[in-house]
Amino acid sequence: MNMQNFIDFLNEKPLYYKEIDHKRVHIAYDILKSHIKRPTTIHIIGTNGKGSTGRILAYLAYKKSTRYPLPATRLSVGHYTSPHILKFNERIWLNGEDVSDEVLEAAHQKLFGILGKELSDALSYFEYTTLLAFVVFENCDLMVLEAGLGGEFDATNVCDKELSVITPIGIDHQAFLGESIEEIAATKIRSIQKKALLAPQTYPEVVEVAEKIAEDVGATLVVAQREKDRRQEGTHKGHPYELKAIANAKGWPHFLTENAGVAMQALEILHIPYDMNDLKELELFGRFYPLTENIRIDVGHNPLAAKAIVEAMDAGTVLIYNSLDDKAYEEVLRILKPKLKRVEIIKIDSQRATILEDIEKALMQVDIPFSYFEKTEADETYLVFGSFYVIEAFLKCMR
Repeated sequence: MNMQNFIDFLNEKPLYYKEIDHKRVHIAYDILKSHIKRPTTIHIIGTNGKGSTGRILAYLAYKKSTRYPLPATRLSVGHYTSPHILKFNERIWLNGEDVSDEVLEAAHQKLFGILGKELSDALSYFEYTTLLAFVVFENCDLMVLEAGLGGEFDATNVCDKELSVITPIGIDHQAFLGESIEEIAATKIRSIQKKALLAPQTYPEVVEVAEKIAEDVGATLVVAQREKDRRQEGTHKGHPYELKAIANAKGWPHFLTENAGVAMQALEILHIPYDMNDLKELELFGRFYPLTENIRIDVGHNPLAAKAIVEAMDAGTVLIYNSLDDKAYEEVLRILKPKLKRVEIIKIDSQRATILEDIEKALMQVDIPFSYFEKTEADETYLVFGSFYVIEAFLKCMR
């Protein structure tokens, strides 16, 4: 069977669909699953913090195992995340690094050969790449899957999982998930099966929804302790203040410290060993990441992310910003305003980009001075924020 190479094949798939046939990916997985092995699986669902929680979890599990004396006892770990900033390979992380082009191509050849051209062509970008990750990770011991928009109907929910981790849930993607926090939470949390770990939540309604769904499906629900409580009780494996010290040394804001605590609790539930000190070497690119001494970049894009990040921002920060058209950008700007000196709008390349005039109107409504981004200055403090597209556009400008 003649087939395109992976990148050309993927580039022909549209990124967005107004309607998706949710049965299609289940049909494809039913065909695929007898051809591959499924590792122990952790499913990450929620609105914010999925990427960092999943990466911390996967990294700690992998790094600890690299010090086992016998290679046969070491864990092979895969982490599937989305979207990417600069290159697709960022979405599929395997044993400490982004997957290679060669491994991606081999997995594509195998997957396409199993599914056939008609079904492979019919699958959406996200559906196909999720199944591709399953093929890449088939020889792993642990697979960490980050859901896309939802949970129940997400492509990552086609396989069984040993644990679901529910990160903070907020109002986002209402057109797909529901208008109220209860509807959004239910759509995501209905994906749980045997065990679920609920991260500390902003909305108490999320906890109520999680408890009800867990009871309905017979799942064991663990409500994660906040980091300050775990320190007070000394329930960390290691010195109870060690995580805070590591996080402070890395310049992590509170939300990343909280995400690390949740990741470690997930590993404890599955009895997977870890060493907290491995966090010292972990780089979370795009998560309040210090690109230079005066520039931080963060892929957050919604009010929940803005509330988390404003606590960590320096006063007088210059915000380099843009937004996708389905985001609450005026609310985001209102949340960030107390720490802002001004906003510099950066143009982004996306069919979902907000019309620039609408961003300008929102900035005038919120009463924040603004201009268009041209270059950074050494004597200013910057935060680049708004979406993966904003970070991508900024990095290309910097190059």
